[in-house]
Amino acid sequence: MKRFAIYKIAISLPLAVLAAALLIFINEASFQRSTAAAANIEEAQQTRGAINKLLQHVLDAETGQRGYLLTGDPRYLEPYTTAMADLQQTLGVLNQLFAPYKDQLAEFGVMSEHVSRKLAEMDLSVRMRREGNEDAWKFILTTDVGKVHMDAIRAQSARLTASSISKMELGQAQIKKTLLLSRIGIATMALAGLLAFYMYLQQTKALLAAGKREQESLQRERDMLESQVRERTASLAKLATHLQNVREDERGHLARELHDELGSLLTAAKLDVARLKSRLAGNVPEATERLAHLTSTLNSGIALARRIVEDLRPSSLSHLGLVASLEILAREFQERSELTITTDLEHVELGGAAQLTVYRLVQESLTNIGKYAEARQAEISLHTFDGYISVEVRDDGKGFKLDSVGPTSHGLAGMRHRVEAAGGRLTVTSSEGSGTQIRAVLPRGS
Repeated sequence: MKRFAIYKIAISLPLAVLAAALLIFINEASFQRSTAAAANIEEAQQTRGAINKLLQHVLDAETGQRGYLLTGDPRYLEPYTTAMADLQQTLGVLNQLFAPYKDQLAEFGVMSEHVSRKLAEMDLSVRMRREGNEDAWKFILTTDVGKVHMDAIRAQSARLTASSISKMELGQAQIKKTLLLSRIGIATMALAGLLAFYMYLQQTKALLAAGKREQESLQRERDMLESQVRERTASLAKLATHLQNVREDERGHLARELHDELGSLLTAAKLDVARLKSRLAGNVPEATERLAHLTSTLNSGIALARRIVEDLRPSSLSHLGLVASLEILAREFQERSELTITTDLEHVELGGAAQLTVYRLVQESLTNIGKYAEARQAEISLHTFDGYISVEVRDDGKGFKLDSVGPTSHGLAGMRHRVEAAGGRLTVTSSEGSGTQIRAVLPRGS
């Protein structure tokens, strides 16, 4: 069923594309023809307007000429002079308009010749009137030469105007024909598009039904996979917690072994050296000096063993409490590094496992600061609130981009898992050049 629907879509889509392409072609062709027809109409209108202007200028010139001849008043020459100047400009415009058309250009040439003769006749009479040759200008005025030329100009103008009107009518007919063709084409393509759209809707409906069935199947599989992932994640979290507890147990066992066995051995060796030193009592200066060096070495070994034991399993947690253990941790870390550490610690009520979680969090944070932060100062704070406690380690180091921390960064991942296993939440805030803040929130009494 789905394959058949896809086959139908493969037919309907090309049909719709073909209909759209034909519609675009028809519209473009109609636009080109309509544009050409509109340009012809506009040109015809310009031609008619220019011809009318030409006739008006000739009439204005003739009116000014006759007024001057009859009155001799030079003021009548102003409209005559203006009309003569405008006549030359209008003739130039008409010459450009008729230039592409040989037949009309020939008729315009005839009309231009009559206009030139008319202008020559008017110019001659005006010049005779200025020179005071009464008989000459009166003779010109009483002849029919001006009327003959004017009638010829009107006749030629009428023919050219009729030609322009025919051109306009042809353009209008072309526009009507183009519009009719566009209407037919658009209607046909619209019907074809509707048919293709109907086929597409039917096919889409079938595809949606098939897709819905597939989505339901995929959803069932997804739910099953998510259930398996949750189970595996819970198993891995339990395993990680178990491994963490085993690690702490092993560290506690190793700390006890080092404290009981190695500590006893080093202490016994120190006592033996003290006995030897007291028996020699300066009799053998060189041996006394070596015994003093050996005593110093044993003291360093005992201190190292004590520090290793404290790192493995801080005995101060069970003897002194969390606050004192954190202060000792901060003081010893400050002595081993160039870091200045300040503490703001408040007494909190936490179980042994939660206390160890807070201690390891601060310990790992200080280790990271010493390795990577290049900081000068650090601050450790511990506060209690209603229902939860907050522990925070802040430094003024170089910071880092949080998105640059890769999956191989086991330190932060270990801290996060340890805090979340205790029912808390860990947040890390840092940016380049602004230091780093590690904050954990744990439930009280955990």
